[in-house]
Amino acid sequence: MKKSNQILGLPIISISDGSEVGAVKSLVVNPDKGSVDFIIIEKEDWQVSVKAIPFKKIVGIGEYAVTVESDNAVIDLNEIPIANQLVNKKIKINGSKVMTRKGELLGEVIEYFIDEDNGQILGAALSVANREVIIASSSVITYGKEIIIVKENASNYFLDAPEQLIQDKARKEDLFQTELVDQSNQNNKTEENVTNEKKMNENDPFKAIRDQQFELLKGKLTTKDLLDKDGTVLIPRGTVLDREEILKAQQLGPTGIIQLSMHVED
Repeated sequence: MKKSNQILGLPIISISDGSEVGAVKSLVVNPDKGSVDFIIIEKEDWQVSVKAIPFKKIVGIGEYAVTVESDNAVIDLNEIPIANQLVNKKIKINGSKVMTRKGELLGEVIEYFIDEDNGQILGAALSVANREVIIASSSVITYGKEIIIVKENASNYFLDAPEQLIQDKARKEDLFQTELVDQSNQNNKTEENVTNEKKMNENDPFKAIRDQQFELLKGKLTTKDLLDKDGTVLIPRGTVLDREEILKAQQLGPTGIIQLSMHVED
């Protein structure tokens, strides 16, 4: 986990030739995914076009540098429409007001925290009534240009330290996996007639898990867009989940299902 300010200004190093590609000028937030999707590069040689690196191309973010495999990771923003669109949205997070969906002003963001492995925003530090608290991204409904909208009961789930964001994320993933195991154990105790359809799927070891995921998620309402690997909206926010929608998330692999499960409500 990294603070946004720990990344800004770091030199970007190409592993293949050991040269400096540039320095991190700013972070480009995708408000729909709740993630940092690109980093903008600053370098004296580039006077005209704006250069960036997709977060997924980053090998590591250390104390002294950001590393990429080679300078081939650098793109021109004009060549990637989605990157250009995100830059123009100007979502900055730091300095944004935090307000509940019913209009209660909670505080102002003074810093936010990023999963250095995938760019997901884990949460933010808020200044609330002369004290600092931490809010997890699971409470966020909308990342806006000037205001972040959160759930009405978000203040009930304020954390005391950033490290709790990692614990919160791990707890949600463990809880989801535990629910799958419990559901599986319950199903195993129930004797059912084996139909022809089930016989056809006996050789598919993952079918039972997919069915369990469906039972846990069906009928729930999504609170955030689920995007595919290209950034296209796969399941829009506000969707009541059915088998077809859950299948789309399953096709993304375990990460897709976990992301979906973390952003639904009854």
